[in-house]
Amino acid sequence: MAFEAEVLEGAIIYSNLLVLLSIGLTITYITTAVPNFAQGSFAVFGSYIALTMLRLFGIHPYYSIPIALIFGGLLGVAVYLFILKPLIDREAEIVILMIATLALDLILLGFLGAYSDYLGGITKKAAKKFIFTPYDFNIGNISAIFIVSIIVIAIILASLFLLLYKTKFGVALRASMENPALAEIMGVNVEYTRIFSWFLSGSLATVAGCLLPFRQEIVPLTGSIIIVSIFAASIVGGLASIYGALIGGYIVGISESLVTYQLSTILGSGVLVYSKVVSLIVLVVMLILAPQGLTGVKWRKIKWLKSILS
Repeated sequence: MAFEAEVLEGAIIYSNLLVLLSIGLTITYITTAVPNFAQGSFAVFGSYIALTMLRLFGIHPYYSIPIALIFGGLLGVAVYLFILKPLIDREAEIVILMIATLALDLILLGFLGAYSDYLGGITKKAAKKFIFTPYDFNIGNISAIFIVSIIVIAIILASLFLLLYKTKFGVALRASMENPALAEIMGVNVEYTRIFSWFLSGSLATVAGCLLPFRQEIVPLTGSIIIVSIFAASIVGGLASIYGALIGGYIVGISESLVTYQLSTILGSGVLVYSKVVSLIVLVVMLILAPQGLTGVKWRKIKWLKSILS
């Protein structure tokens, strides 16, 4: 039973991080219509920032979160300004923008691989493959990463709510998300909101990346693996809804963790390698039943549900 509680704890941690990543993906998709296939590599970029701070300056990964947030935001802005905006200005189709993010993912993969070799060379410690579990600690009977991940997700969700609904810039941001052409006519600087959305997306990804090594081993290729779960979470909840990213993140994260664990007890630990298959199955089922995601379903129009609600 204790081990099962540990598995559930790990599932919640993973889901918290997946929510951060899927919200970032959803925000940039809503504002610029770009499905960012490099979102996973953004997270690994944050993991390597935390590793660098740890190896070179002895800074614990938890204290690297503000640094990763800033550098991740700058990375997101740079990607938008120097790669995507020129293509958008030339009225590139969504397929071209998608290919651009795929190319970016490969570039980041190469950069992270080269950097890991460099960092390993100057520190004489492994950087090609690493995990932060030995640096975690317990608070009572609960692991610190469990508490930290909950605090981080709570702060970010509260900050997003206050930004979107309690500030003038938030009103402008929501307007540019819903109808950019109309927002521009009303005097909203849509370009600023797009830049901010990419800053926010990069920040959320790298913050999640700082914490991800506490749950799983990180290699430069990790981003290309977790992007499956990120897209699944965003699409399951509804790719056009921030709330959908929140819902989808927990559905996919918990399903992936718990279903894989149950299968491993039956088929052996080797099945853990195929955990992303669960995310893909959830994704396919959702695309068949509700292509717009859970937030796109008109729940009150479903007869059997309507009878329950009434």
